[in-house]
Order: sequence, then C-alpha cells, then structure tokens
Amino acid sequence: MCELARANKIIPVLCSLLPAKDYPWSPGKEPNVKIPELNKMIKDYCDKNHITYVDYFSAMTDGNNGIRKEIAADGVVHPNLEGNKIMEKVLNPVLKKVVR
Repeated sequence: MCELARANKIIPVLCSLLPAKDYPWSPGKEPNVKIPELNKMIKDYCDKNHITYVDYFSAMTDGNNGIRKEIAADGVVHPNLEGNKIMEKVLNPVLKKVVR
C-alpha cells in the first residue's frame, strides 16, 4: 500500500497498533505479545523505507502492553475520548511535519 501511495504522489504515514493485554471476547490470542512484535515490524519497515511512523502504543500503554483503563471506553482496547485526545496529541506534530 505504501508503494502504491508513493507511486500516486501520496505520502504514507504508518501508525502503531494500540496496546491490548487480552481480548475478553477471544481470550488466548496474546495481543500483549503479538502487538509489540507487529509494531516493531512496522517501525522497521518505516525506518528501512523512509516512511513516517506514529507511535500510539508508547503513549497509551499501561506498562504491561495493555491500554490504560482510564483511556479505554471498554477498559480493554477501544479508546475513549481521552484516549483519542492522546492519539491526536501524538499525531498532530507528525502531520505538521509531513503535510505541507
């Protein structure tokens, strides 16, 4: 998708997945392990290909690879208004650098 975007003069920006300790509706998937691994793959891809990476994970984690409960609407994975404000705060400076 990034290659296609660049071919069409679109500047790609990739973002990390949000932290999740577990999925109560589908337990045992180990998102607390898999999401950080996938985020590392995305970051490595961005570094290798000179693509901007936005790290929401670090700003929203509880320190145990889960989302902080006070910023999750369901207390598990989906950000509430405060969570979205954090994401906005992380994203806006990046967009100001990328979009001209």
